[in-house]
Amino acid sequence: MNKKTVVVAMSGGVDSSVAAALLKEQGYNCIGITMKLWDYEAIGGNINHESGCCSLDSINDARMVCAKLDMPHYVLNFSRDFHDGVVDNFVDEYIAGRTPNPCVQCNIKIKWKSLHEKARELGADFIATGHYARVKYNEASKRYELYKGIDDNKDQSYVLWGTKQENLAETLYPLGGFTKPEIREMARKMEMRTAEKKESQEICFVPDNDYGRLLKQVVPDLEEKVSDGDLVNSAGEKIGKHKGYPFFTIGQRRGIGTGFGKPMYVLGTNPKTNEVKIGEEKELYAKGFIAKSLNLIKYENLPKEGIHCLIKIRYNGQGYAGTVFPIDDSSVKVVFDEPQKSITPGQSAVFYDDDCVVGGAIIDVIVQERVE
Repeated sequence: MNKKTVVVAMSGGVDSSVAAALLKEQGYNCIGITMKLWDYEAIGGNINHESGCCSLDSINDARMVCAKLDMPHYVLNFSRDFHDGVVDNFVDEYIAGRTPNPCVQCNIKIKWKSLHEKARELGADFIATGHYARVKYNEASKRYELYKGIDDNKDQSYVLWGTKQENLAETLYPLGGFTKPEIREMARKMEMRTAEKKESQEICFVPDNDYGRLLKQVVPDLEEKVSDGDLVNSAGEKIGKHKGYPFFTIGQRRGIGTGFGKPMYVLGTNPKTNEVKIGEEKELYAKGFIAKSLNLIKYENLPKEGIHCLIKIRYNGQGYAGTVFPIDDSSVKVVFDEPQKSITPGQSAVFYDDDCVVGGAIIDVIVQERVE
């Protein structure tokens, strides 16, 4: 019988519920922790229907599941850490003309920092989550490796690229070897109250899926500061007006106006001049980029000649072949075999060797000429 202790991050959803049940079956001493990260009053959106992440309903679902599994349950308030490390970063990145991925920041700064520290205080040996991913120890390299979950439709390794070696050593992903339908069926057989609970598709602290509203709410006089900016083409010529650069992302087609004679897309934004650059679809393609905040998982260092691998530049993307070249300890240059569309600063670039995560970084600047 395994007597090691695991802190299980309990969101109140079906995945974390089954993760806890599987670990209990394996003989672990489990402690359920639900993280209170933010509140609707501070962030806004859907304020009279708290049914998503961090809501009272979700906290109660997690509590009831823990009671059913005969494991203690605690609610910990990490809202200050979350606001400082995730929400503020989200807002700052948009104001800087970038498009952030807050789930990546939450994993780096909250789950595998704040929660991990609390788990150690509780004397736990591991933390566990309901992510669809896998961790393996490579005896040859003496490194912990992160792999995709076997369910391609649910794999969440993309948002876990920032996890450090010392954290992977103390992390369990019980669901990595299962598909989502299998997890649902397990929950039904266990008569879990969360078995049929729907998944949230939006960013947890933007429950109405309107990030523009959030920016307007938390940044004083934002609309007045950025409204009536210029739309410009690739030659820098002014061809129209827009409502404010933070409300546009690369690749966007809707909301930029009409009368151009052909479909136009957002190519980029300039916070200093409040300009939004637009152009034809072919102008969205570029050969590569530089990324920063590098975290390597499979290797300690990259070879000078780089590594050829599959590179994902968005969560739901299929990934594209290219070469990752080291620049220094914290940044890399990525060159794709073929030009790729809508490379977006602020998003994560994650590098894969088959199912194994080599590492990842945050896209900083597109440095190569766009394709004609």
